[in-house]
Amino acid sequence: MADVKQVALVTGASRGIGRAIAIKLAQVGFHVIVNYKSNREAAEEVLLTIQNAGGSGELAQFDVAEGPATSAAVEELLTKHESIDVLVNNAGICRDMLLLWMKEEDWLSVLNTNLISFFYVTKPILRTMLKKRYGRIINMSSVSGQMGSPGQVNYSAAKAGLIGATMALAKEMGKKGITVNAIAPGFVETDMLNGLKLDDAIKRIPLQRCGKPEEVAELAAFLASEKAAYITGQVIGINGGMF
Repeated sequence: MADVKQVALVTGASRGIGRAIAIKLAQVGFHVIVNYKSNREAAEEVLLTIQNAGGSGELAQFDVAEGPATSAAVEELLTKHESIDVLVNNAGICRDMLLLWMKEEDWLSVLNTNLISFFYVTKPILRTMLKKRYGRIINMSSVSGQMGSPGQVNYSAAKAGLIGATMALAKEMGKKGITVNAIAPGFVETDMLNGLKLDDAIKRIPLQRCGKPEEVAELAAFLASEKAAYITGQVIGINGGMF
């Protein structure tokens, strides 16, 4: 079990996979900072779930795609906590469309939220990890970033970029006691799947079902633990055997 004094920040933690990860990390002893962009009610529900189970946490509202606002919010958190031991870069959006008809704003918004935000959030937190010579950085990529998905050129590009960032940063930080890994989920039961026809997709999954957010959260909790100290620079798929 992690030391209760350790602090974890989960971006995009008000719903879906981020919500499940925040709740799981609290269960194993972390004080969890629940980041959200706008849905305060959902974020408060996550925090209440954590507290009702005997865990500790707090809310942090900022849009990871907004550089100055994110930098200010993260610096405020670091002033309060001195360090953040685990960072889960989970916040993400989809704006699906064939590239031929994709709007520039949909290209940029997906890249900014899913990839560019990695720089805004990770850099200041990394400085405090270096001082302690300890840290866990977990980046939420996707099977789309590994193999590409039609209609998701923007999303696939962003998630592939996170994979490259993960591998490079792991090499930079290896001697400093900081591990950097990526999780690449396949089809997981979140609101991102709402409205999609999944019958054909499920036929391509050997396990013949979508994953659950809690299954992804179990992997994230392991990567955040002392038991994963020799795992870094890896992209771990959790996709039911899609490839």
